[in-house]
Formats: sequence, C-alpha cells, structure tokens
Amino acid sequence: MIVRRYIPAAVAFFLMGIVLCVPAVRCLSLSSRLRPSERVLSRKALGGFCISYTHSVNKGRVHDYYRTDGTVLVLDRTSFVSYGAGIPEAYETEGAVFSVDGGSYEITNLNRRLPRLLMAVGVIAEHAISIDDGEVPLKTLFVPQTSVVFEVKTVPLIFYLISRRI
Repeated sequence: MIVRRYIPAAVAFFLMGIVLCVPAVRCLSLSSRLRPSERVLSRKALGGFCISYTHSVNKGRVHDYYRTDGTVLVLDRTSFVSYGAGIPEAYETEGAVFSVDGGSYEITNLNRRLPRLLMAVGVIAEHAISIDDGEVPLKTLFVPQTSVVFEVKTVPLIFYLISRRI
C-alpha cells in the first residue's frame, strides 16, 4: 500500500528527467575549442546571424552573413570596404554575384556550407556577432585569443536553461 502512494511521484520524477535531459532544444552553440564547457547558446541565431570584424590588413569592417540549414552553417553573403587576404572572390563560387554600392562591396549567393566555423576572438579585430538588431562583441563572451567553435547543436532543455544565452 505504501509503495502505491509513491508510484505517481516516481513516474512524474522519471518523466521530468526525460523532458529535461533528452536533447530537444536546437540552437547555435558558441564554445571554446579547448574548453567546450565554456559555451554560449542562441536560439534566435538559427534565423540568421552576422559575424563582423575589422580586417587585419585593410582595416575595413567585414560582415559575413550566415544562416542555418539543419545542422549546417551556410555563408550566404559578405560585405566589405576593401579587398584583403581571406576575402572571397565571386568567381571562386559558381553563382556568386559581386556588386558595388557606394564605397561598399558585396558578394551574394556564396552558399558556402560549413559543418562548423572555427575562429579566434581577436585582440584588435573587434569580432562581434549580430542577431536580429543586437550586436554582441565576442570578447564579452570569451577571452581574446580563445578559439571559438560555432555550430548548430541540439541540447537537453536543462542544459539550455543553465547555459549563458544571447
């Protein structure tokens, strides 16, 4: 008789454990490559985000626009004020379109698919992530010179709730 009284509570506890621990929340994960537990999550970024930085050679601001496709990051377009090392050429990608608008250059239709993006938070580059209308400097999330992995992850609800989020 006493055992029967605890069965509903045990079932509820078991079901709550499943709900909280089964991977169910899809989000963009930014994590330290060397310390993966240092992680920031964003559900809003699944709708698209921009990584911006100051180019090390030409000192102009570069904006790389990403979207997600399942578990893949897709670089759709980039805009910049001057060519420099690492800036893609439109002819390198079939279907890419180069355009000039005033003093700014843009390459669209890049469609570069990446399972993950690895970048180091710069000391001088002022790396930032923009989601919707908000911009967050990456140095406020990670110590400069940290290698950060951007990837789409599905995490347990409890993990999502206790993690830092943007």
